[in-house]
Amino acid sequence: MSIYLIAVIVYLAIMSLIGVFFAKSSIKNNDDFMVAGRSLPLFVVIGTLLATFVGSGTVVGGASFVYQYGPFAAIFNLSGGFVGAIILYFIASKIRKSEIYTVPELMEKRFGKATLLISSIFIIMAYVGITAYQFTGGAYVLQLTTGMPLEWGAVIMCVVVIFLTVSGGLFSVAYSDAISALLIVVGFLIGVPFAISAAGGFSNMAAVMPENTLSWNGGLTFPQLLGFFLPLFLLVLGDQNMYQRFSAAKDPDTARKSTVGFFFGNALVIGLTIILATTAIVIFPNIKPDAAILTLATNGLPLIVGLLILSAAVAFLITTGTSYLLSASGNIVYDLIQRFSTKPISEKRLLWYNRLTVLVLGVLAFVLGQFFPSVLAIQMYSYTMYGAAITPAILATVLWKRATKAGILSSIIIGGSATMFWELVLDRPFDWNSVLFALPLSVLALVIVSLLTQKKAVLPNLSNDQATNG
Repeated sequence: MSIYLIAVIVYLAIMSLIGVFFAKSSIKNNDDFMVAGRSLPLFVVIGTLLATFVGSGTVVGGASFVYQYGPFAAIFNLSGGFVGAIILYFIASKIRKSEIYTVPELMEKRFGKATLLISSIFIIMAYVGITAYQFTGGAYVLQLTTGMPLEWGAVIMCVVVIFLTVSGGLFSVAYSDAISALLIVVGFLIGVPFAISAAGGFSNMAAVMPENTLSWNGGLTFPQLLGFFLPLFLLVLGDQNMYQRFSAAKDPDTARKSTVGFFFGNALVIGLTIILATTAIVIFPNIKPDAAILTLATNGLPLIVGLLILSAAVAFLITTGTSYLLSASGNIVYDLIQRFSTKPISEKRLLWYNRLTVLVLGVLAFVLGQFFPSVLAIQMYSYTMYGAAITPAILATVLWKRATKAGILSSIIIGGSATMFWELVLDRPFDWNSVLFALPLSVLALVIVSLLTQKKAVLPNLSNDQATNG
């Protein structure tokens, strides 16, 4: 049995034990399952923010972008996360005070149930896609370490992610996230000097890298480059996972401070990812782009360093998958089942619904992953579905007093529909990512329809005791 496979199995076993521990010791009700009893300390909130956001979208999809277009284009592309974190700093404590489970719940407090219903549907569509590429990324890891077919690797990842999510809820997810975040930072920090040495140093790298990878734009047009930057930027601004982590913090001050830790942690991991993937261009010039860092870990670095990086990569794939499954489950259980139920639902039954929903969504994510050619392709579709349909509506809900219910609904529907139309019907004309088409339409709809339907709209205090209006 490969030593790399053993390392992966050991890591998965440890994560599973964490899930079992929290399932038995901490999960008493739905508050525990969805928001960890609103008790997470600062270092755990920082860790779970980082691990949730830096999954296969960075380790596989981001590395794929670096390998194809070079480090300078990647700086612009991957900077969306920590640019968005700056804006999150100013709204994190407000979100914690609102004590929400989901983003549609936040919008419902101001715009009513129709907004909750429509936004929930589009969030679920996006989050199933994001979960799907965690399975695909994990399958690459298992293929490299064992030769296992990608289909079977995706099945194994699906089973592990579902088990962890079902067992321990956000308690399990958050604490395993914190461990994974530490592992990825340490693994990448140790691995970078070895990778640079194996590539012959920066001077040799500059001499042998393809010309397009040394340019500022990687050979992409500016619209294409912007099309890669915006989905990541919009996702971090409006990501329901981020808002749920703020709600799970022990107090508003902890929520706000966690964005500072996330900013620096994200910048560090992105920087290290760019360096590692760039060395892979030189050391392995003819590999599949998706496998840049994973191939480097298993074939280009000392064994112990490769094991650490590989375990770290698996860590982020698993924790990101669990986060998005748990979050999408909340949309179905709280925003759809509970809100539209004619009878009260007991805490015990809600917990059971959550766990069953996680199982169903995990299977759907696996199926969706079979229809996209690469992690980067699923990533851009899923990020845009969320960024164009949901992020403008969220920011307007929190920050724009003149937004109206009609404007919010128009923005969500047009942004989400435009994403699907560009990707699935038009098949990405000009090789542009759908965000360049969907986002302007979403924002225009929000602004124009809100102004046309303007009444005396007052931005409410989004507190827990705020009455729900229709």
